[in-house]
Amino acid sequence: MPNLSQRIHNPTHQSESVTQICLFRWAKYMEGRYPELKWMYHVPNEGKRSKSAGARMRQEGLKAGVPDVCLPVPRGEYHGLYIEMKVGKNKPTDKQKEWLAGLKEQGYSTAVCYGWESASKLILKYLEGEIK
Repeated sequence: MPNLSQRIHNPTHQSESVTQICLFRWAKYMEGRYPELKWMYHVPNEGKRSKSAGARMRQEGLKAGVPDVCLPVPRGEYHGLYIEMKVGKNKPTDKQKEWLAGLKEQGYSTAVCYGWESASKLILKYLEGEIK
């Protein structure tokens, strides 16, 4: 098992999961001030699954590249906010970039955030109408 410093510098899939858990715990805490955070949700598009389960999920509408987090709350000129969460040196895939660009064209604010702290700061700016 890697030591903690290795996990920080070489994040695993679990690290992105933990990052999202932290973001949603933060959001729950902040609901008193920003009640619209209760509408924020995670899009469970990632993960390893069997071929049959993957095929069934694609038939149900699963699509590669959909951002991880959605806040379906309009602010200013935007219909809502989509965030692709990343950890460490991970970069968005071509499919993720395509989705982010397409959603932006449709009137959504989009971003790639590294860590729950940067995502939480972005969400606050969005809710305060500071994203132009």
